[in-house]
Amino acid sequence: MKYYIIAGEASGDLHGSNLMKELYKQDATADIRFWGGDLMQTVGGTLVSHYKERAFMGFFEVLKNIFKVVGFIKFCKKDIAVFQPDVLIFIDNSGFNLRVAKWAKAAGFRTHYYISPQVWASRAGRVKDIKRDIDKLFVILPFEKDFYKKHDCEVAFVGHPLIDAIADRTQVSENDFRKEHALSTKKIIALLPGSRKQEITEMLSVMLSLIDDFSEYQFVIAGAPSQDFSFYKQIIGEREVAFINNKTYDLLSVSYAALVASGTATLETALFKVPQVVCYKGGYISYQIAKRIITLKFISLVNLILDKEVVKELIQEDFNKQNLKVALTNILELSNRENIFLNYFDLEKQLGGKGASKNVASQIVAALK
Repeated sequence: MKYYIIAGEASGDLHGSNLMKELYKQDATADIRFWGGDLMQTVGGTLVSHYKERAFMGFFEVLKNIFKVVGFIKFCKKDIAVFQPDVLIFIDNSGFNLRVAKWAKAAGFRTHYYISPQVWASRAGRVKDIKRDIDKLFVILPFEKDFYKKHDCEVAFVGHPLIDAIADRTQVSENDFRKEHALSTKKIIALLPGSRKQEITEMLSVMLSLIDDFSEYQFVIAGAPSQDFSFYKQIIGEREVAFINNKTYDLLSVSYAALVASGTATLETALFKVPQVVCYKGGYISYQIAKRIITLKFISLVNLILDKEVVKELIQEDFNKQNLKVALTNILELSNRENIFLNYFDLEKQLGGKGASKNVASQIVAALK
């Protein structure tokens, strides 16, 4: 069968790559064409467009690049029409994917969506578009099934793919990891400032401002695969901080604490059982718009799933050196860490066991027979 997959950002590339592996296992002669990244390209198939070409963050940033966005959507539709896939698989990236899905469904293509658009966070009215344009929706967060049920929309909860991604990774020896990257014996504080230039620029300098206040720890930046070190160097300047590119899971596995940009990384950090402070700072206009349409109590997936504040969130104006120093100090104290760990274990139970990618692939392949 012919599969056309559209993913955006590093997390979409990760989950897309694992889905592709399962599709190839269940359909050995699968012809896969995709929009994604390096991980998906390593699995096989044909890469049409890399996600870093479309990495626009926030409402204002998308508006500034609207002609590029429209051009990508137009090209995507043409490419699908030429390829004539048996099924389209959309992964997250709702701003782009829902627009393509509307056209694709009207054009008669079978449409599946893996990892629900966050309509439960804002603009719930988009559920009607999903019901109209998507043949089957696979969700990965436990509360999503109930949300869609309230809107008379049947979905399949398949578990969270991060469980597989973390469980299947090659284990790293802490001693070997430290030697390989010339790290000291100090406890590590990992810095995960995101993957897009805009969020890294907004957050990394504030994170780095704490180095002198926590000299007994070693700060290590988790570099995103989509960005070159030269970009980070402009922000790092002369500060003494380690930089490790494209090895976030290895870094988290040996970290004592972490400062993390809001997004999938907050859940990854929790699954590695690393106490964290969640950080978010966006462009002024984009944030003002988001604040008015997002109705959630929390921004981190950890807190959303557990429906309580397990990890501290510092958002926009609250994300500053003074508040970050207090929050980091709190998660370094032994008396606070035990409760965080207990909540993390509860979180993992709610996410279900392994097999999300296999579950999705099985249902997609079965629907094509």
